[in-house]
Amino acid sequence: MLKNTPCCLCGRDDTHTRIAVPPRALRLMENGGPIAWHDVVGAVTLRFCADDWDLVSDLAIEMDTHPLSRCNAAHVSLDLRADHEALLSATKDEPDQTELESRLEREAEATLNAVDDPYTEERDVVEAIIVLRALEALGVRPESRDSVTT
Repeated sequence: MLKNTPCCLCGRDDTHTRIAVPPRALRLMENGGPIAWHDVVGAVTLRFCADDWDLVSDLAIEMDTHPLSRCNAAHVSLDLRADHEALLSATKDEPDQTELESRLEREAEATLNAVDDPYTEERDVVEAIIVLRALEALGVRPESRDSVTT
C-alpha cells in the first residue's frame, strides 16, 4: 500500500517526486538497520520535496551517485509481509528479493540506454542511477562507473 510519506531527506510533508528502490537499499539509509528488508514485499518508495529533488537530481546525474545514506528509512513507504511465524507458530521461508532486484536493475539499465530518447524523463534517469548505484554499494551488482549525462 502506497502511503503519503514525508520527504525522506528533510521530513517536509509537501513532496514533489517519488522513486522506487529495492528493499535491500534500506541498509544504506539512516535508521534502516532495524527494518527487516527481507520481509519487504515489493519496492520501497521514497519521496522528495521540490528543493531536495533538485539536490538528488544533481547528485545522480552530475556526480553519478545516490543520496540514500542521507535518507531516513522512517520516512519511506513499504509493505511488510505478514508475520506468519507469530500467528501460526510455523516458520516461513525468507523471501527471495533477487527477482525484484533483477527486474529493477533491468528497468534501470533500459532507462539509461534510452537516455537520449525524448520520452525518457529526468525522474526516470535519476531513479535508474540511484537503483544501480545502490545495488553496487550493496555488492549485488559489479561496480560500473559509466557516467550518465543528460
